[in-house]
Order: sequence, then C-alpha cells, then structure tokens
Amino acid sequence: MSIMQRARPEIQALVAYSAAAQVTDTIRLNANESPHTTNSSDYRRPLNRYPEVRPQNLQTALAARFGCPTEQLLVTRGSSEAIDLIIRAFCNAGVDNVLSPSPSFEMYRHYALVQGAGTLQVPTLPEDDFAVDVDALIDARTSTTKLVFVCSPNNPTGTPLPRAQLLKLLEACRDQSAVVVDEAYIEFGQETSSMELLQQWPNLLVLRTLSKALGFAGARCGAVAASPDIIEMLSAVQAPYALATPVVECVEDALQEDQIRRADQFVKEIVGERERLRKAIGECPFVQKVWPSEANFFLVKMDDAASVVQRCAEQNILLRYFGDSLPGCIRISVGSRSDNDRLLAALAIIIEDAS
Repeated sequence: MSIMQRARPEIQALVAYSAAAQVTDTIRLNANESPHTTNSSDYRRPLNRYPEVRPQNLQTALAARFGCPTEQLLVTRGSSEAIDLIIRAFCNAGVDNVLSPSPSFEMYRHYALVQGAGTLQVPTLPEDDFAVDVDALIDARTSTTKLVFVCSPNNPTGTPLPRAQLLKLLEACRDQSAVVVDEAYIEFGQETSSMELLQQWPNLLVLRTLSKALGFAGARCGAVAASPDIIEMLSAVQAPYALATPVVECVEDALQEDQIRRADQFVKEIVGERERLRKAIGECPFVQKVWPSEANFFLVKMDDAASVVQRCAEQNILLRYFGDSLPGCIRISVGSRSDNDRLLAALAIIIEDAS
C-alpha cells in the first residue's frame, strides 16, 4: 500500500482548482479582474491582477533553498497552513488520529481537533533533556493513526531528533502512517535536514518555514516537502491564490544571495547569544536548570517561575511560562544582544531584591 492510500478517499480524488491562464504580455480578459491598478502600488506585479495560483518562481527558489526537487514542494502560508492541509487530507473526522510527543508545538493537536480527528500524545523524556521517546511513539500507534508529528528541534525544549531515531520511526510506520518532521528551527542546530531522505521514504513529509532563521515571520511563508503525489494532493486542498503578491515578492527578495548571507550571519549571532544567555542565566541563584538547545530559544526551570515572568513583564520583557505542562519552566527566546542584556539586568534586579 502506498502512503497516499492512507489519505481520505475523497481527497485522493480531488482535482485542483483550475484558474484562468496567466500568460505574460497578454490582455487578460479571462479572470474578472479590474483593468486598473492604484498609484500607491510599488510592486513588480500589478495588484489588480490575481497572483499565480501557485507561485512557480518562489516554489523553485524555496526548493533550491531547502534542497529538494521543485515538484516535491508546496509553498504555504507559514508551516502552520501546511499542518492544517496535511491533517485535513489524511484524517477522517471521528475515525482517525494524530500522534505527537508532549510537550511539543500545540498546533498539531489544535488542527487535529478542528478536523475532528483524535489526538494521541506521548511524554518526552525529561531525564534525557526531553528527548523524544521514539519507542513509545511506535508503541502508541493504533490502526487509525494516520500521522505522526515530530518537531526537530522540538518546541519548547530545543531538543533535536537524532537521524537514527527518525529512521527507526519511518521504518516502523512505513505504509501505515505518514511521519511529518517539523524543521522550523533546523538552522540553529547541528542536525542536518531530513529533506535528503524524501527519495527513500515515501511516508516522510518535511515542514520548513521562513519565520525563524530568515526573520520573515510577518510574511507568513513556509513549505511542505513530500513525494510528488502527496504534494499534488495537498495542492488540491490548498485554496487558490494562497499567497498574496506582496508576500511573494518580498520573499523572492529575501531569497537573494546577499540576503541569505545576511540571514546566515544573524543565525550565527543568535546561536552565540543563546549560549551566552544560557551560561549567565544558569548562574542565577533561583535557577534550577537550564537545558541545552539547538533552537533560537531555550528552556529554564526556576524557583517561583510565574513570579519571574511577572517581574520581567513589569520591565516590558515578555517570557513564555509553561507552568501548566512543564511545572516551573520558562521558555526564553534569544533576542538581540541589547535585548538580552536588558533581560539579564532585569534578572539581576530580582536577585538584588531577594538578597
């Protein structure tokens, strides 16, 4: 059985939206568009015209950036839309379920609930820096587990999934469940992308985003990579004209060589700041543990963590409290050097007030 046959039958049969043809240097009288554009537009493509149904130049550029064939990639509105598309394509409401580690990115569970699919979660291993328990994931699957989501490095723990463990999971799932690897933070760690495994493992899907390393969260642009038949199916589910013309053009600009070099330098700076912050915060007397991380954030366990979050908020510094799922834990995103210095100064005030 092909992993495609695990998708919903009505989705397998779905035909992608057929839009009016777009041909350069033609008079477009086929798409119910206005022939006029505003004077305020400063874009290479006029905004009175619909964007491409699927932006081909951007798709080619992203495929080159992420290292996969163009036909194996679908551009999405951030990786969040990709998660939604995948779950809607594979999971029958009230029948199928989605499996993921816990804690992890909450949108896997959220979109499953929106689709009416069940959710199964397996605890990570806190004694092993919150490593994903692949054996437990494999054991937790049921006959109706269509999707297994793993975030590597994981959010909020920053823990990567080693390649050997991913291969073990892919082998166990084979033609029964698709394995979706979310690589939103891959650029900040040491593990290489699982994109190179796509040819060998047809049950593998990989999520990528421009929100983190490239600093384009506001553009809402990401991608899903998979076998060509799965990409074709997901494209049929995705709304036509999903990406607005201004988004397409600004991301095309962001993928130019000089901008990529600039972004790569920023990644190096963030990694350096991450380690500086981890060391400095680890020396605070109320800090119990600072976990290693391969993302642009790290997890800290503190005495009275809720109070620390509140005290920092009073100084206009926002941290993420995970007390409900990880008692006493705070996730700290790495900012600019000046932002990080302000955080350390705020923590120094808390230390001084407690002495």
